[in-house]
Amino acid sequence: MRDTFAGLPVHALTHPAGPVDGLPAADSVAWGLECGYGADTAFPELWRGFLDTVDTERVTALVIGSWWDGDYTSLGPVVELITSDAARLPGLRALFLADVEGESCEISWLRMADITPVVEAFPLLEELGVRGGNTGDDALVLSPVRHTALRVLRFESGGLPGSVVCAVAASELPALEHLELWLGVEEYGGDSTVADLAPVLAGGRFPALRHLGLQNSELQDEIAAAVAAAPVVAQLTSLGLSMGVLSDEGAAALLGGQPLTHLTRLDLSHHYLSDAVMERVSSELGAAGVTVDLSEQESAEDEDEDEEWRYVAVSE
Repeated sequence: MRDTFAGLPVHALTHPAGPVDGLPAADSVAWGLECGYGADTAFPELWRGFLDTVDTERVTALVIGSWWDGDYTSLGPVVELITSDAARLPGLRALFLADVEGESCEISWLRMADITPVVEAFPLLEELGVRGGNTGDDALVLSPVRHTALRVLRFESGGLPGSVVCAVAASELPALEHLELWLGVEEYGGDSTVADLAPVLAGGRFPALRHLGLQNSELQDEIAAAVAAAPVVAQLTSLGLSMGVLSDEGAAALLGGQPLTHLTRLDLSHHYLSDAVMERVSSELGAAGVTVDLSEQESAEDEDEDEEWRYVAVSE
């Protein structure tokens, strides 16, 4: 589980009861709830303990970590608990679902569910993060929504379903400032296409958008080419095309497209650019004052086989 969320330190709860006077003020931390293998408490019991022990009317941020106490189980019952008790969390402004690290469960093994009810249950929610994707009955599901308060939306996935990408693109989110999509790979359910991103790239869908992250993709060059001509770029202050298999071809498309000099930051980290193209990107954009992250230069050469192999930063 992360150390901070929504600008607050995360205070983890792993058991349902404890001295109330030993707890931090309800609005001074992001409350982290997690169970997992070997836990003494099942998540429903932990949830009830949280509601009974913490002044939940003052809670502003909540992080849900591992929720199973044996074999991996669906996030669905957790979603049901959160939404059924939404009235007890009137001040909730930030929520992260399935904040689970690899040693507890690989990102693409997480058994997900339909998270639409969470979005609908908290009309004042300003930040939502979700980790995981999966396939089949365990896939992440989202329907198009209208939400007037959401400012930050982040999906971290080794394989984000194309249906989720399409649902985001079809949603009405007039306050959205930060959108981050880890698109992942087809092997783990990441079946979205560049065409699925068209409503976002066209601009106008999210008028307040200032940061767009289309990351962790095996289609990174195609995405870069689409971004190079995308109207949405004009309204951005920062752009993330990191974590994927970006090559010289994608970088050349970016440099040959519309001006990017109005950006304050361009994140291309974890890439497959040659030294010469890295120098060109740094020179052309750096001279205009754009901070460009070109860290984590990867090699596509396979030492054991005479072929090239590119991989995204997060898959399984």
